[in-house]
Amino acid sequence: MPLIAVVAWGVTAAVRSQMPAATVVAVVLLGALAGVAWWRRSAVALAAVCLGCLCALSSGVQVAASTGDAARALAREGASATVEVDVGAGRLWEATATRPAWWRASGTLRSIQARGRAWSSGAEATVMVSGDAARAWAALPLGSRVQASVRLQEPDPGEASWVVVAGRGAPTHVEAPGLPWNVVGALRAGLRAACAGLPDEARGLVPALVVGDTSGISDDLRERFVTTGLTHLTAVSGANLTLMLGFLRWMAVWLGVRGRWIAVVLTAGVAGFVLLCLGEPSVLRAAAMGLVGVAALGHGGGPREGLRRLAVAVTAVVLLAPAMALSVGFALSVLATGGLLLWARPFSEALGYWLPRWLAEALAIPLAAQVATEPVVIALAGQVSVVAVLANLAAGPFVAPATVLGLAATLVAPVLMPLAQGLAWLAGWCAWAIAQVARWGEALPGAATPLPVHVGTQAVVAVACLLAAVALPAVLRRPLAAVALAGIVALALIRPPVTPGWPDAEWRLASCDVGQGDATVVRAGPKQAVVIDTGPEPRLLTRCLDQLGVATVPLLILTHLHADHAGGIAALSSRGVSMVVTSSVRTPAAADRSIAAALPGVPRVFAGGGEAWALGEATVTIVTAPQAPVEIAVSDGESSAENNASLLIRVLVGGVSLIVAGDAEQQTQASHAGLGEAVDADVLLVPHHGSSRHAAAFFDAVSPAVALISVGARNDYGHPAASTVRDVAGTGARVIRTDEHGSITVAPAPGGLVVTPQR
Repeated sequence: MPLIAVVAWGVTAAVRSQMPAATVVAVVLLGALAGVAWWRRSAVALAAVCLGCLCALSSGVQVAASTGDAARALAREGASATVEVDVGAGRLWEATATRPAWWRASGTLRSIQARGRAWSSGAEATVMVSGDAARAWAALPLGSRVQASVRLQEPDPGEASWVVVAGRGAPTHVEAPGLPWNVVGALRAGLRAACAGLPDEARGLVPALVVGDTSGISDDLRERFVTTGLTHLTAVSGANLTLMLGFLRWMAVWLGVRGRWIAVVLTAGVAGFVLLCLGEPSVLRAAAMGLVGVAALGHGGGPREGLRRLAVAVTAVVLLAPAMALSVGFALSVLATGGLLLWARPFSEALGYWLPRWLAEALAIPLAAQVATEPVVIALAGQVSVVAVLANLAAGPFVAPATVLGLAATLVAPVLMPLAQGLAWLAGWCAWAIAQVARWGEALPGAATPLPVHVGTQAVVAVACLLAAVALPAVLRRPLAAVALAGIVALALIRPPVTPGWPDAEWRLASCDVGQGDATVVRAGPKQAVVIDTGPEPRLLTRCLDQLGVATVPLLILTHLHADHAGGIAALSSRGVSMVVTSSVRTPAAADRSIAAALPGVPRVFAGGGEAWALGEATVTIVTAPQAPVEIAVSDGESSAENNASLLIRVLVGGVSLIVAGDAEQQTQASHAGLGEAVDADVLLVPHHGSSRHAAAFFDAVSPAVALISVGARNDYGHPAASTVRDVAGTGARVIRTDEHGSITVAPAPGGLVVTPQR
């Protein structure tokens, strides 16, 4: 069964990825497996080939259907339409000083009216709304059918949805949700009400642990979870469900339940979980992995039987929901469950030689899950979380109680709210402990080390995890060896991570890895630098400036005031900023006000074009300051007018020249191309994070030797676009990206430039 499951999963993923190379590889491997089946007369290999062909055919038909679907065709053209859509589970991001409110949810298209025609549809959709209308969409009962004016967009590669629905205003109710949706909505609302009196972090974390409702988790806590390797706890996953089932089993045994009745209790737990999470698209994978957990945590079978059942579950999920083949959450669930089946018992038995049995089991389960999932977690985070194992060990004992108590509060809330609040209070203390583990873990200097994400590093990490899984029982069995291993990890945690050779001692320019945003640093002198844009959040910019040794920022320039360029301004409040330069466009208004709040008393200059400043060895010139229309339309969240009003900046430092154009789009870039030598430079910060809205003529005019793309890994915008990367590389520039290489420095050298990536 494991061979059959791997073939079914791999072939489905290859075909649904719509990547020709992946499909060709899958076909070649299927052919090779067919040869083995014929040569060895292997029934297992033949079954794998037959199922692989079935999956390829099924996925191919679905891909062809989605490609030819009217919704997909309209999305490729970015058409405006009036649609009816069933709204599923979603999350609201509240407005901040530098961005409007934003809401995102799953959904199903039911009908489309566009360009004088009407279509029926059943396409899976992602619904996104920004601005004032976001709160109206977020208030919709789960499962509501609504009508709305929208713009249709293509989803990012690998997404399960066929189309993205970008709402342009408040929706109109068409049909109320049915009874199942009302039940689930009431249960979720009851859980949120029961948690209302908890501290902020616990109030958001308990619903996330129980039903995957992450709407109350702050971005700050979310980043801490990524750094400490705890992010899997906030997803509706088989790993979470299996941990809960482990706690249920322990309680059942403690209460005297034996034999097959344990499986009955655990199966009831899975059934309740499925009912509660009806609105989540990931429920199928979680339930399947949870049922495997029932088999593993019940009686008998052993790891071999557990793996067979896991393989059956994987095959069933891939056949019933092929989109899961490309789901990272599905991969995490499978790996975590497999880790529990293979390694939880050996780890527990080894620790049981010198620890109480209950403590050995509490430590072994998260350790096994962490070792199994680490290769995928590293790919997601782009870093090695040194503290992840310790964080999971510390948080592990609190996860199951928080989840079970939260589940109990959810079920009790509709009938007895005071009791639900008491249960939520207990769950909240466990959730608070998990949040504190994340807080303390992230605060350690060596908590995480950047790592390049590519096939080679993934293979090395996977092999290292397998070796660790084999060696750990022998180490954990011996108290001195276990303590020594813990000491080594502790030493790694108390020292700041150092990337050999970074930053280059002679650096003059740096593009900081600030996620989906821009932050460029220009060296002005010892411990002094000009900062152009701040990225989306202070923490990331602070980390980069500390690594570069920048203590003072005499000049801050913001190309425009969108969150991904101005959201991190608070990082500069203690770095001696002497002047802030922006364009005359002062929207979003909240972002404009945040400048004075973060840097009170600092003079502000509204550039009109032509201004220049000489700061140490750096000269910074505002080449142009395009004007935006008086009325800037931001209802669709795109704010193209503000993007096109970005300052165009030229920097000369240490003989190296740089062009920064903010988020200028195609029309403005085309006008910049006519500026001739004014935009000729050695280094180009590719505008708008490599958006497809570009003018190749601008790249030709700059004619850079190095093109930097500051972009967040796996961002929701599809940046950088392949066409943009191709066009900028066509100028002969070396293209290097922060999502792949971390922060990047550029230094002068005889005959050229030295580019030093952090990873």
